[in-house]
Formats: sequence, structure tokens, C-alpha cells
Amino acid sequence: MKKVFIITIACFILFAGCQKERTTSKTSNLKSLQQQNNLLSNQLNQCNLQAAQLKQQVENLTFIRASVKAQDIYNLQQIKISRFTNFYDEDEDGKKEQLTVYFHPADDCGDSIKAAGYVEVQLWDLSKEGDNALLAVWKKDSNELKKLWFTGLIGPNYRLIFDVKDKIEMFDRPLTLKVTFTDYLTGKTFTEQKVIKP
Repeated sequence: MKKVFIITIACFILFAGCQKERTTSKTSNLKSLQQQNNLLSNQLNQCNLQAAQLKQQVENLTFIRASVKAQDIYNLQQIKISRFTNFYDEDEDGKKEQLTVYFHPADDCGDSIKAAGYVEVQLWDLSKEGDNALLAVWKKDSNELKKLWFTGLIGPNYRLIFDVKDKIEMFDRPLTLKVTFTDYLTGKTFTEQKVIKP
């Protein structure tokens, strides 16, 4: 009888311990689910806020497109090469080894626009004949070009720097620089030339 009583008490203690573990596990799971629920609730609130902002943006754009023409917003008309575009001797060794090109896209009022696009720069020696006249061609895509926007005393410009030490032996005659810019928004292409005198 004593053995049965001891075994019964041991079973009750064991059962009570298991119940406590289950309760602790359920409490832990409940806290975890509550945290997940709070997180999802915050994400839902952010999504609702974003959706409301996007809806307002669509309404604004619908109104703007109905009443405003594209050329009223963005009217790129030309590119201008700055007078500071020239060959430079950067290391002061007596030889010009660098061509620095300053240019900017401009609207119909002549104001500079930092336009996204693609640029090709050509350097010509028109005193030479045939294929020998083209000395160099450099290209910059939109990703490169947007990092080259420069604002200084000469105003806002794209500043492109090219190594010419292997391209030009003597700076004894005029060279022609041709800059062609393709605007990504409108697809228009603009070209400007400048004669660089020795």
C-alpha cells in the first residue's frame, strides 16, 4: 500500500512538472505570435500609407498630363561647350597630356539642365586626310555622366577629363572638338563643335 502511495505521488509530481512545461511553452509561443502580429500590423500600416501616397501621386499626374505638355516641363534645346574647354598640363612637365571638356545641356532660355543621357566626344585634326583626321573618340553613358556634373565659377557643367598624351604629339595646329549628347528623356540628339587653337 505504501508503495502504491509513493508511486501515485511521484506520478502527480511528474504530471504537474509536465503541465508547467506545457504552460511555459504555450506562454512563449503566445508572446512570439503577438510579436509577429505587431510586426505584421506595422507593415500593413506602412503599406496602406504608401498606397495612399501612390494614389495621390497618380491623381496628380493624371491632372498634370491632361493640362500640361511635356515641352512645358522639360525643353532641352541645345548643348553648349564652355570656353574653358582646352588641353592642360596637369603635372607641369611642359607637355599637355589632358583634355578637359566642359559642356552643359540648355533649355530654350539658355539655362543649364542636368539631363540624363549619353555623350560622345570626338577629337579631330582636320588638316589630316581620311581616317587619320579622327584622333580619338570617348563615350560616357548616363551612369558615368551623372557623376561628372560640376558647379564652379564657370557655372554648372559636365566636366569630362580625357588622357591625350598618346593621341597628340604636337599642339602646333588647331584641333576640332565635337560633342554629341543624346537626351534619354526625349531621344533628341544635340551636337556642338569647338576649335581649340594651339
